[in-house]
Amino acid sequence: MNKLTNNQNINTVKSEIFEWRMVQSDMKDKLGSEIYESWLKKISFIEELSNYILLSVPTRFIRDWITSRYLDQILQIIKTYKKDIVRIEFKIIEKSHSAKYKQAFKEEVNFKENVSFIKDFYLQYNRIDPNKRFDNFITGSSNKLAYEASLKVSENISHYNPLYIYGGVGMGKTHLLNSIGFESKEKNKVMFISAERFMYQFVKSIKSNDMVKFKEYFRNTDILLIDDIQFISGKEAMQEEFFHTFNALLDKGSQIIVSADRSPNKLSRIQERIKSRFSGGLVVDIQKPDIELRKKIVQKKLEELNSLYSDKFKISKDIQDFISTEIKGSIRELVGALNRVISFSRIYEKIPNLSETKTVLKDLLNLSENKVTIDLIQTVVCKFFKISKNEMLSSRRSRYLVRPRQTAIYLTKILTSKSLPEIGREFSNRDHTTIIHSVKTIEKIKEKDPEMVDNINNLKNQILYSYKENEI
Repeated sequence: MNKLTNNQNINTVKSEIFEWRMVQSDMKDKLGSEIYESWLKKISFIEELSNYILLSVPTRFIRDWITSRYLDQILQIIKTYKKDIVRIEFKIIEKSHSAKYKQAFKEEVNFKENVSFIKDFYLQYNRIDPNKRFDNFITGSSNKLAYEASLKVSENISHYNPLYIYGGVGMGKTHLLNSIGFESKEKNKVMFISAERFMYQFVKSIKSNDMVKFKEYFRNTDILLIDDIQFISGKEAMQEEFFHTFNALLDKGSQIIVSADRSPNKLSRIQERIKSRFSGGLVVDIQKPDIELRKKIVQKKLEELNSLYSDKFKISKDIQDFISTEIKGSIRELVGALNRVISFSRIYEKIPNLSETKTVLKDLLNLSENKVTIDLIQTVVCKFFKISKNEMLSSRRSRYLVRPRQTAIYLTKILTSKSLPEIGREFSNRDHTTIIHSVKTIEKIKEKDPEMVDNINNLKNQILYSYKENEI
């Protein structure tokens, strides 16, 4: 009897192993070989319980990554074999302790080589620009507080910790972060990196099993400057690592400076505990430059150019005032407008009059379309099609959701200057090929369907009208 029972148990185990292999095969087919080899291959089957499956992965990072991106799809695949399964649970089972000690010993022996490797590996992303310093940052009422706080941090690290600077595109956030790094790099270990590059290196380190080096490098710094932190939105595994890096640096008295395009409480799809840490330091904003600051910037930039080149740029006071008055968006746009006028002067060897200046800057003088935000487009489109924003940004492919999503993507492409990857990020991290497909789909429908043309025009007018109302 016992022998029969044992045979049945063995057959049951074999059945489970065989079925898990079928699940693995389906995951590879449906989610792609690259994703499978990088992430899903690391999943091991432990057991099936009453209504859920227990699986194992080697690290918490892999668990979080899989959970945030592929869990629903994996569950659907499993349900094709076991309909009663309603959830998946993960258990972290690391390698044997002996293997861990062996690896630790190997890393200790090669520590110097690793540090050298890490420095070379990240060097190209940690360049401090010597042209962006405190002494050439032009201050006014809109950015004075952010400037003073940055200066204070560079003089006495951990004075405000973290320092969180936010403001629109082209307002000088990166300049201030760079200035802190430039001022501090002689006496401190400084790491200056964009959030997007931090994310890239994080993923790369997981895939190549170099997380020890990643942690060692980012946690062994005196000053960590991260630009555009909003780009970690929705990246659960990376947020987990950033949170622990953040805490480790605070514990050792290191300074953290972060920039973003919005205040901490308005960051979307970022863990509440991270937003709470940001809010716990000094939060300062950079507002749009007023007319006095814009005039100072134009004058300063002309002086810089005249000191660099032998042929002086004699832009009239009227033209300077016109540029300062009309270009209100950002400092970057202001400097760009000035560069256009100077380029005109050099090419045609003449000083432009007011009419010629207006022609050169015609697209900058009507900035409504360039200033439309993706969030505004999504809101207007969702209201028009009577769906929620969560539905639009979900992975569901129902027809009543696909067309509004494609419409919003199309309008984002024609009404903003965002790149395809940037648009993809704002639509739940969709691939740039999906963005291209959506744009082409709407363009084809417009050729055959007058109603779609009317809808697009209607939506476009609503979006631009909403923008102007907000400006007023």
